[in-house]
Amino acid sequence: MEGIFGSLNPEIQHALKKEAYSTPTPVQVKAIPPQIDGRDLFCSAQTGTGKTAAFTIPLLQDLATEKINPEGRHPRALILAPTRELAAQIGDSITAYGRFLQVSHTVIFGGVGQGPQEKAMNRGVDIVVATPGRLLDLMGQGFVQLDAVKTFILDEADRMLDMGFIPDVERILAKLPQERRTGFFSATLPTAVEVLAKRLLVNPARVTINPEQPTVEKICQRLLYVDRDHKDDLLVSILRGPEVGRAIVFTQMKYKANRVCERLERVGISAAPIHGNKTQSARTKALDNFRRGKVKVLVATDIAARGIDVDGITDVFNYDLPTEAETYIHRIGRTARAGSEGQAWTFCSKEEAGLLLDIERLIKKPIPDDVEHDLHSERAFKSVRSPKKQQRRESRNGYEKKKPAKRRPRRNVRFAR
Repeated sequence: MEGIFGSLNPEIQHALKKEAYSTPTPVQVKAIPPQIDGRDLFCSAQTGTGKTAAFTIPLLQDLATEKINPEGRHPRALILAPTRELAAQIGDSITAYGRFLQVSHTVIFGGVGQGPQEKAMNRGVDIVVATPGRLLDLMGQGFVQLDAVKTFILDEADRMLDMGFIPDVERILAKLPQERRTGFFSATLPTAVEVLAKRLLVNPARVTINPEQPTVEKICQRLLYVDRDHKDDLLVSILRGPEVGRAIVFTQMKYKANRVCERLERVGISAAPIHGNKTQSARTKALDNFRRGKVKVLVATDIAARGIDVDGITDVFNYDLPTEAETYIHRIGRTARAGSEGQAWTFCSKEEAGLLLDIERLIKKPIPDDVEHDLHSERAFKSVRSPKKQQRRESRNGYEKKKPAKRRPRRNVRFAR
């Protein structure tokens, strides 16, 4: 094992070898040592950088070293995550890295019966991975007590803020011991997140791994202007191309994710929706089919997709532009992982011009235009690229006027009935 992995517990090293991990990622190199030394940690890193292993590995190392049997209903460590999918993935990581250790854990989230979760807590576990709502329910019923927690990890703090979970997090924090080690992880750093981190952490080590930008050099970004009523036909035409492998399509609303899926299925493109109205079993099945290649396209809302980490995604589609510019970065960062290349397609209607300009202000450059398709909307194009708007935006952002896009053969679009 290389670097910090070589200094870990032999059982953890063995598990990492089984997972074919030999070289730590940059966030692991910086984040694991201070946690093993017992320090609080403030880490800013995107999903896909290896941050889950960056906090689960030192936690397992610490718990395995102590060799204390957990007491029923009194976990020794708590990891909070904003979504069910992310909590489940963290649980899978603990299972993988701790497979040769005598360290127990359970995952607690809503959308499923709480009976098995109650039994696990009564039996006693070292680590609880939980979403805030269900954890508070079980705490209120007396099945979880946090007075024995020695390590607390808050993952995706910015998404906790976006989803309105901070009051729930505050209620949970009030039940934690003052004497503990705390890990704080966030992809972006809005002011409210910084304020919360200062309250939670004591003399923390600080690790920053590209907090505002994904590795975009391998992502081919394209901006396509299209009227709202023609977005389905444009999406179908691109998905039918041989270069698209596994794709995620992002919509703003749950009903639209369902509608887009139905349209794709009607024309023979396998698709599955994932959003908050789906049961946990339906969401788990959709993700499993997507990972296995049984489903080509996952159509998701941003909240439901947060924390989903699937390898081999070749294309990301912004069917609807996000209302928050930072979300664009989260979305396109789902592709071009682990050195691979990927494409990000952004559909922009005239009504979404303002949202697009917010994104380009954030990334400080224009998204390259792709106007060579049969459904190009000149109305949408002019709403964004009119000379006056272009000049004002370049002056505000400080980036140079982009070169005209190279002309490519027009893409033939078949209207699917």
